[in-house]
Amino acid sequence: MYTPQDERRLYEQAKQLLKDNFGKAADVVERLREGIVYADWKYYVQNEPTLSDAEYDALYKQLKDIEAAHPELVTADSPTQRVAQGLSERFPTVSHLVPMLSLDNTYNADDLTDWDRRCRELAGTDEIEYCVEPKYDGAGISLIYDDDKLARGATRGDGVMGEDVTVNIRQIKAIPLSATFARYGVKQVEIRGEIVIHKKVFDAYNKQRVGEGLSPLANPRNAASGTLRILDPSEVRKRGLNSLLYHISDYTLLPGASRPGELGTHYDALKWLYSMGFPTPAPDMTVFKHIDGVIKYCHEFEARRDDLPYEVDGLVIKVNDFAMQAQMGATSHHPRWAVAYKFKARQATSKLVDVEFQVGRTGAITPVAKIEPVHIGGVTVTSVSLFNEDVIREKDLKIGDTVLVERAGDVIPYIVKPMAELRDGSERDIKFPTHCPACQSQLERQPEEAAWRCINMNCPVQLVEHIIHYVSKDAMDIRGLGAANIQKFYDLDILKDVPGIYHIDWSKLKGLEGFGEKSMTNLKLAIEQSKKQPLNRLIFGLGIRFVGETTAKTLANATSDIREFYTWDADRFSTLEDIGPKVASSVVDFFAREENRAVIQKLDESGVNLLNEHKGESVADGVLAGKTFLFTGTLSQFKRSDAEKIVEDRGGSILGGVSAKLNYLVVGEEAGSKLEKAKKLGTVNILTEQGFLELVGS
Repeated sequence: MYTPQDERRLYEQAKQLLKDNFGKAADVVERLREGIVYADWKYYVQNEPTLSDAEYDALYKQLKDIEAAHPELVTADSPTQRVAQGLSERFPTVSHLVPMLSLDNTYNADDLTDWDRRCRELAGTDEIEYCVEPKYDGAGISLIYDDDKLARGATRGDGVMGEDVTVNIRQIKAIPLSATFARYGVKQVEIRGEIVIHKKVFDAYNKQRVGEGLSPLANPRNAASGTLRILDPSEVRKRGLNSLLYHISDYTLLPGASRPGELGTHYDALKWLYSMGFPTPAPDMTVFKHIDGVIKYCHEFEARRDDLPYEVDGLVIKVNDFAMQAQMGATSHHPRWAVAYKFKARQATSKLVDVEFQVGRTGAITPVAKIEPVHIGGVTVTSVSLFNEDVIREKDLKIGDTVLVERAGDVIPYIVKPMAELRDGSERDIKFPTHCPACQSQLERQPEEAAWRCINMNCPVQLVEHIIHYVSKDAMDIRGLGAANIQKFYDLDILKDVPGIYHIDWSKLKGLEGFGEKSMTNLKLAIEQSKKQPLNRLIFGLGIRFVGETTAKTLANATSDIREFYTWDADRFSTLEDIGPKVASSVVDFFAREENRAVIQKLDESGVNLLNEHKGESVADGVLAGKTFLFTGTLSQFKRSDAEKIVEDRGGSILGGVSAKLNYLVVGEEAGSKLEKAKKLGTVNILTEQGFLELVGS
């Protein structure tokens, strides 16, 4: 098996051989085959492509050209004589009713014109109707319906055998669990399609991964393919997969397929599926009588590909008539009656010239690669996020590397890998900083987290975000001091840190737009009132990592003075309700830092309340005394904060997550993972909003 370095070398060598002397092709044909087999395995099984799509297609085309010119070199195990490999051992394998072939690729008008010529020769007529549909960039699947029920869902696999992922397929709401095929005399049917992810869903999932300190997925195709192989169906359900079905494997099973005017065409068959509730490209399909119309449409469609909700890497052109398809037949690799028109690649190579380290609003340090300008997918890319130190180490990136860069649709650019085989020894290791680039505070990294963070409250990069959080409604609730005004005050050197809120030079506000006498009077009053806020609001407003409103209440109720926490260790914090090791460690780190203690001291000197006169008090005789609650989803009858107050006013307490300590989970609309976890525990009482109101007697 060849390494990626060998594969790249073979690719470059093959190009040179073809350029210099086609007769030398026999010298490398075997190595070309092995390189393609390796690429197939990495792409389909490992979900870790080693070449861009364009490079792979070029490599495959060169092998085809060599074998076409030298038939004596063709062997039975050549990649051109079989469907690409792709089986995983994680799921049982099953046979497809009809082999799932690949598609031949074209890249320009000349290729399409040549393909059209071959089609007309095979069909024996110049009257060919073509159906054009988007080529979705996802994971191929095969669905079998028996007696109107979804009996099996399988991955494409090697085209002959696939992985049985029925339990995961059933989690995709777009795929019907039953249909009405029997009404048309169809007992069994195999439908082909693609599992896809909506761009917005994919972007949101990647943002979630980055927020958790994980590297993002490279593209929706990898995300779809990887999700199908997850062993936990409930996790598959949360990923938001969708599907588009584009082929019935045996058209002779269709009602009236051989009779004109019924289901004798691909277009009519997909419209028929669509009418029965199946997701198909029917709304986006177009029929043309001549290849010139197809070519024009391809160019127009490529220009608006980014406007589509799903990633599309080309268009598929099919001979529309089923009988004509049967006459034209197929090779062992692809049908002769269909071809893919591939759009321009969204990958390119560039040089990594430097790495800058940026401080995010939460203190996370993000390495950003500076690369030589490269044009990808309609934009010029010069900067690419590397996310965290682990990504740099895992990819073995070095300054001076030639790197493969990918951009899928509106997704941020992403470095797929370095071209290690092109290194000449001048490359340098990337050194991750130990201190904050903005304030020089020592960076810290929590166990099981990927990101290094600066947790200095006075870090200049984070200050504006800290102030915005501090004055927010659920924290100190200083109305009139919104995000825009805070940024303006910071830029004008009026406000530089949280304690500075209580020492604003009001003379500097005179003449500023939006700050008349009444506005300043109202703001002064709001700032003065914030000094009397209860301790839990101050703790939440300090922006301690992992400390939300509920945990802030737990902490406040455990002390009479916030400064008592200076001497607490993680074990003591962990004894509090719903505070685990991760939260405890974060709180200890926060209160141990001298700069954070200095902020608290300044707040005290400014008259801000640091005390809790009601330490440990609760409504012991309330109707919910001793009961724990958690709310999830969107509540329709009241705000979540109001619902939590109802619980606390009646003696109950709010937890931060689902655990064995939770008594009641109140579920609103679009409830997520908390509901699933509560069901698995089996010990949690699950209430609707109405059930909650009945419980509290309101």
